[in-house]
Amino acid sequence: MSNIWVAAGDGDLARVQHLVETQSTNVLASMTYRLIDDIGISPNQPDAHTYTPMHAAASYGHLHVLTYLISKGGDVNVTDHDGDTPLYAVENIQTARFLIDNGASLQITNNEGISPIDHLSEDFPAVAAYLQTRLPPSQPPTSNLPSSPSQTVSQSSFPSQHAQHVASESLTSELIESVQSILQQAQSNDTMDTPEVDEALTAAVTRSVLRGMTVGLEYSAQQQQQQAGEEQVGEARSAGSLDENMQDDASDTKRSKTGE
Repeated sequence: MSNIWVAAGDGDLARVQHLVETQSTNVLASMTYRLIDDIGISPNQPDAHTYTPMHAAASYGHLHVLTYLISKGGDVNVTDHDGDTPLYAVENIQTARFLIDNGASLQITNNEGISPIDHLSEDFPAVAAYLQTRLPPSQPPTSNLPSSPSQTVSQSSFPSQHAQHVASESLTSELIESVQSILQQAQSNDTMDTPEVDEALTAAVTRSVLRGMTVGLEYSAQQQQQQAGEEQVGEARSAGSLDENMQDDASDTKRSKTGE
């Protein structure tokens, strides 16, 4: 019979329930691969590769098994030896949504400093796009007050940090609305896990990224123009100051000769 990790991956809820809930204490005579007949195993128990039943069920999208495991203490943020939570193992949007709704963290990173979104973005871009929409909103800047007159001049021409934050929030909101619209349509048409939905989500994310790059380039160009303008003003002031000094020197020389 299968162990709990295989049963969770197979979606065999009856076997998983038996392995989690049985209270038998029959100890195996031979201490080989199993210590106590798979008795009362925790949903968070790692196997030899530190893979837990939660990871196994999440990987294969068995929501009924995940629901049961969570009811028995399964941790949606349990990690394996790589620091990966079950969210790193998902392959479809439904499972990702289920884990997030049950407390899975998107702000965690594994031992390599990689987030779930980054981990899934290459092989499962649609899932990564969905997770992007579930990120908590970023905190607005605490203060936009300039600390000097020069900063006042600069900020009057270049978009403030607040303005850039608003633009970023707008792009994020548009992406969320686009993804939600795609998902709602897919749900109504019962086409959630089709390639067409993945392509539509990927296209939505690509458009958002390109728009974000365009906005960033526009801000960068404005900043460069502002800096160039300030440098020209500074050079003009320096040149004017030099002319005034030369005129003062000439006047002093003239008065000196007249005095002679």
